[in-house]
Amino acid sequence: MKDYAAGKPWKLDKQQHIMKTAYELFSKNGIIPVTMTDIAEASGVGRVTVFRYFSTKPELVIAVSTWKWREYIEAYQASLPPERVEALTGAEYLRFYLDSFLELYRSHPDLLRFNYDFNSFLRFEAGPAEQKQPYLQMVNALGERFHRLYERGLRDGTLRADISESTMFSASFHIMLAAATRYAVGLVVVYEDGCDPQSELVLLEELLLSRFTKP
Repeated sequence: MKDYAAGKPWKLDKQQHIMKTAYELFSKNGIIPVTMTDIAEASGVGRVTVFRYFSTKPELVIAVSTWKWREYIEAYQASLPPERVEALTGAEYLRFYLDSFLELYRSHPDLLRFNYDFNSFLRFEAGPAEQKQPYLQMVNALGERFHRLYERGLRDGTLRADISESTMFSASFHIMLAAATRYAVGLVVVYEDGCDPQSELVLLEELLLSRFTKP
């Protein structure tokens, strides 16, 4: 994302306004159908202004995804004071991490719907690898947080040392995110009797905890 707003608060506000508007359109209508013209009209700015901040649609989509995920991750992490985070065992920290996917489903289904489209867009429409760097850096930062969790669990003996960090991170991230997403976008038929998405996500969390933690 080009930093046209550097040192100019009013330009930063306009850039943020465009991203917020784009996110609302993407999460409601899907990424592919929404055009840069749609975003300009909904933002109340000229099409040229949108392209001044984001030279291509993929650049805008990646900027939006990076911003929304970073915003959610930082807000969720801040929901627990630093001193309480430091007092958690590795297993307790893992539960706190897995709970973030339950919170996503409960309070941010729009982000799950957006991310469902974004994964396909990133794979087929995102363009050069360097264009994906802001998003990948954000994902790497999440991996670094998990690394601290994993190391703590090894030190205090609450996580299984025979399961690698990469396996634990990948499995917990992909399984929980995939399940929460399927419910949020309506890919799972929810019957009137016997199917409660939140309860099933809690059960899935408990299964992962029983797999990765020591008794």
